[in-house]
Amino acid sequence: MIFKTVFKKPVLLVGNGVRTADAVDMVHEFAKKTNIPLLTTMNGVDLAQDDLHIGFIGTHGNRVANMIMRECDLIVSVGARLSLRQVGRYTANFAPQAHLVRADIDESELSRNIKVDEDKFHTDARDFMRKILDEPVGDFSAWRQQCMEAKAVLDNYDKQPGNYAVEAIGALLPPNANVSVDVGMHQCWTAQSLVLKGYKGRIHISGGYGTMGCSLPFAIGSAIAKKSEPVFCITGDGGFQMNIQELETVKREKLPVKIFILNNRVLGKISETQHFSHGDRFACTAVSGGYTVPEFLKLAEAYGIKAAKLADYNDLVNYKEWVTDYEPCLFDIALPEDSLLTPKIKWETGKISPAIPEDVVEKVMFLLRK
Repeated sequence: MIFKTVFKKPVLLVGNGVRTADAVDMVHEFAKKTNIPLLTTMNGVDLAQDDLHIGFIGTHGNRVANMIMRECDLIVSVGARLSLRQVGRYTANFAPQAHLVRADIDESELSRNIKVDEDKFHTDARDFMRKILDEPVGDFSAWRQQCMEAKAVLDNYDKQPGNYAVEAIGALLPPNANVSVDVGMHQCWTAQSLVLKGYKGRIHISGGYGTMGCSLPFAIGSAIAKKSEPVFCITGDGGFQMNIQELETVKREKLPVKIFILNNRVLGKISETQHFSHGDRFACTAVSGGYTVPEFLKLAEAYGIKAAKLADYNDLVNYKEWVTDYEPCLFDIALPEDSLLTPKIKWETGKISPAIPEDVVEKVMFLLRK
């Protein structure tokens, strides 16, 4: 038995291996049956949506998810490789109070020890979920409620304009939406703040490949697979320029791809590193370093795709019909150039920055420890 009575605060952590094993419905069944908090990796963020959503763990993960990991006493990891961006440089800082159970089909991933006394199962995620669904697991509603209360306390922290823009996009999406995401700041904002309605939606992320420019081709493939059902592409000004010519494919094939460009006019993730670590030497990442952005509105019009340039993400509400119809469209949404990614776990220490008020930390910790 994995879920022994000694454990009071278990967490089910799932990664994209759950989807490749066709075990998504089993994860949802288990989470609803046991009320064990369901956390994800960034690559598996669409595995826990709607009322199952709490957050994803790791370097730019939701603060509440990482705080839950520090306070839980059992982690059952399924189809998640627990990369260094999730566990940090010093694994002793990762979930220090928890026993770790890992189920992975990749034996090479299991060859890495995260914890000295961890339990490993070299198995398919679907077979593993079948096993634990048969176990007499108790009801952890009280623990999950503690986690949700902690999440509510932190909901007003760690939000940048990009997070609010993603929330504005999410409010317009239909149930079970199919979303593709590029690589950059917007990828993290989307993983942090996009909560889909329903359990069947998809958020396509390139994960460890880091393939900048992937979102538009992802969306094209999704639109073809979905047979003219609207699909949604969230991208950045840098990533979109990598495959901008595919607008011709969208127009020629009459694909209902809805493109949202979060445009802060910088290559955000790189420029942020240059800001914090290299004295604002923005080499090819900002206007001062030679980076420029075209007029996306004119480009879309040149390809025959309707487009709107928005000074603020709040203006999206005026385009509800564009989001739901069966024509392609593009939104160029302005964001501040100095937008940042928050929170961030420091690689060396495992501490979350920026700091939040001490009384808020104490309130969250009280909720998670009671």
